[in-house]
Amino acid sequence: MNDRATVRRLPQRGAYDAETIHAILDAGFLAHVGFCLEGQPFVIPTLYGRVRDEGGGQDKLCLHGSAASRMLRELSAGVPACVTVTLVDGIVLARSAFHHSMNYRSVVAFGTARKIEDVQGKAEALRVISDHLIAGRWDDVRNPTAKELKATSVLEFTIEEASAKIRTGPPVDDEEDYALPVWAGVVPLHLQAAAPLKDARLNGDIPLPGYVRRFHANGNGHHGTEEQ
Repeated sequence: MNDRATVRRLPQRGAYDAETIHAILDAGFLAHVGFCLEGQPFVIPTLYGRVRDEGGGQDKLCLHGSAASRMLRELSAGVPACVTVTLVDGIVLARSAFHHSMNYRSVVAFGTARKIEDVQGKAEALRVISDHLIAGRWDDVRNPTAKELKATSVLEFTIEEASAKIRTGPPVDDEEDYALPVWAGVVPLHLQAAAPLKDARLNGDIPLPGYVRRFHANGNGHHGTEEQ
């Protein structure tokens, strides 16, 4: 592994194994893609999907957007890029201002992207992104037309190196500060889907799909099962 993916600050929080990295990527759905164009850095948020390769090949992410997107146009030229995914699990309140922190899980991935040109490959990549966000939806909806596919750019980002960084647990104060009369602890944070709201123009008595009923932002299902 190159130095660029090495966790330097608080290296004990770093992880480099595929299982940890995949778990974080699979729990998230929003990535920030960083690249440099003519000396100007850009960081663009975008949805992604992870390609699950059971054959042991290089890890890949699918990214998509408008065919006019500057980010996708530049990345398709093979410029080096950095993709980050961060999940915030809690605000850590310490007894001192210095030791306030967050509990989080994050991945930083380095690599390059290629533009998917063939229609079948592009449609498959879009299915990967759709199923990553909410599994089962792609099979329900109308597939993209040739015109829609032409208006959409899809990239396959190959992860050359990646690292995860994780913080869990309570605040860590200086020993002398534990006696201070200041509340300390963790405020947990969770991203959770609320009950689905049906479109006012929904035709007929179309039932709420089971995959929507079970949907949670990390794709593992949520507890709100009543449609409003």
